[in-house]
Amino acid sequence: MFNIEEELKKLPAKPGVYLMHDKKDAIIYVGKAISLKNRVRQYFQSSRRVTPKIQQMISHIDHFEYIITDSEVEALVLENNLIKEHLPKYNTMLKDDKTYPFIRATVYEDYPRLIYCRQQKKDKSRYFGPFTSQGTAKNAIEMAQKIYHVRTCNRALPKDEGKQRPCLNYHIKQCDAPCQGYISKEEYRKNFDKALKLLEGDYREVIEVLQEKMQKASDNLEFEDAANYRDLIESVKKVEIRQKITDFGGVDRDIIAVASTNEEAVVQVFFVREGKMIGRDHFYLKGIGGDGNDEILQAFVKQFYAGTPFIPREVMVEYEIQDSHLIEEWLTQRRGSKVSVIVPQKGQKERLMELAHKNAAMVLTQDSEKIRREEERTSGAMAQICGWMGIKGVLRIESYDISNINGFQSVGSMVVFENGKPKKSDYRKFRIKTVQGPDDYASMEEVLSRRFQHGLEERKNLKEKDWNTDLGSFTRFPDLIMMDGGKGQVHIAQQVLDKLGLAIPVCGMVKDDKHRTRGLFFQEREIPIETDSEGFHLMTRIQDEVHRFAIEYHRSLRSKTQVRSILDDIPGIGERRRKALMRRYRSIEGIRDATVEELAETESMNIGSAKQVYEFFHPNK
Repeated sequence: MFNIEEELKKLPAKPGVYLMHDKKDAIIYVGKAISLKNRVRQYFQSSRRVTPKIQQMISHIDHFEYIITDSEVEALVLENNLIKEHLPKYNTMLKDDKTYPFIRATVYEDYPRLIYCRQQKKDKSRYFGPFTSQGTAKNAIEMAQKIYHVRTCNRALPKDEGKQRPCLNYHIKQCDAPCQGYISKEEYRKNFDKALKLLEGDYREVIEVLQEKMQKASDNLEFEDAANYRDLIESVKKVEIRQKITDFGGVDRDIIAVASTNEEAVVQVFFVREGKMIGRDHFYLKGIGGDGNDEILQAFVKQFYAGTPFIPREVMVEYEIQDSHLIEEWLTQRRGSKVSVIVPQKGQKERLMELAHKNAAMVLTQDSEKIRREEERTSGAMAQICGWMGIKGVLRIESYDISNINGFQSVGSMVVFENGKPKKSDYRKFRIKTVQGPDDYASMEEVLSRRFQHGLEERKNLKEKDWNTDLGSFTRFPDLIMMDGGKGQVHIAQQVLDKLGLAIPVCGMVKDDKHRTRGLFFQEREIPIETDSEGFHLMTRIQDEVHRFAIEYHRSLRSKTQVRSILDDIPGIGERRRKALMRRYRSIEGIRDATVEELAETESMNIGSAKQVYEFFHPNK
């Protein structure tokens, strides 16, 4: 169970993005922080004054997760990507179509330019960004223009060469006037390539050159020029160019990194779609037995892509793995087009891999205790329950309960737990058909008989068709049945199983006078249990869940019977016609006052049904 107080203690004092989830695991808020530790903690401090919207959001938080980044800039961009992907309920400021600015380099032109833009297009240009603000992007362009004399005009060169006089930038020595042919294509391209290196983040050389020029100008007593070089140096240092969260290739790729100890490993997967990182997930691997990270990655890639429906164009792995060519071939077949498995060696891809590894290591070091706790409360708890009864090999548990009010609308419920966790896709509900009145034993007998008879029939039919018996909705039988009750409930279940020839262990969860679980009834004896154990806590969760599911179903049936329309009493008028009549006439009075011809013109109605309605409201005519 997610303990917010405990998880707050584990937060790192690093920049990153945090995601708030509600009880249904829906992402309700995504935010960024320069320090995750300080920012996330603020939400849960009672002394902090917040807006009503934030108060409401906090009241719905069930658990949270986070992704660490190298800078707040990266956190900001990642936050934007995640908000656009998940559309969280409480993120209002970033739900519009605004995007972060980019710098577009028209590398396909003879005399390329640097252009400010807000969208990446699939053209021949190179894109840099996204930047945190409009000012940052424009400052970067201005800086490249001042240092490397990149042109700012929109003239079609060399077609328009010499048609107009050079602009002001030439006269203030910020452009070499390619429009007049004062600089060759080769020389201009050489300067432009240096500007691209600057935008890529390689600005150490630029700073050194500018520092030399500043010192030279100062020595020559050209203090105004020296000040200009000083300002340029400061501009270079302030511009945050490098951005790893957005990959400029526009390719779908998965970035997979691993962190491991001798006994367990965590694999981190970053999902990049259309060049943007939209999310991540981590996977725990146990029993690695001292395998190397390359072997762990190989095993993970095979298992992961065997179960996922989407195969990206590139799979980037942290280490070279064996049989990579075979895996590529297999993934290519699954995708229907070429898939590459690569190990990034340098540049932006390598930095993305480093970020993935950093997150994997963080999960491994900080969540190892949480993993062990989760195992103790699930599979460990199941093993404990089995130990009390002296049985082995239990993976699937089914539990049953009956709900009614004085025998009215009796229903049965079946919940399933696998490895100590609820499997809601296998839950089933039963409406009692053969029992009249508040007879829980007879109702339970009907529910169990219908459940296992249906399962046996499905198994038989599937075997006759030579189909997999797991395809049926009732074909999977439990390894243990836990009845919500004591001796009587266990005996009823055992009778049904004996009649059908099924050998499934049955136990009862016995309650005390205060309706609290006190022990297990198994093989005609009550087994005392430790009330502070994980096994006991699992039993109470099973009891609470099967009871909740039964009451929920019973409540829904009651509400349906309480909502009726007078139109339901008219022969030939079903739900579709009733809705059509109400849509047209808005009220029962409007339907009553309509003629047969008018009623017949209503959607889904005909002359016969129209006469039925008219005669119902006008019996004497």
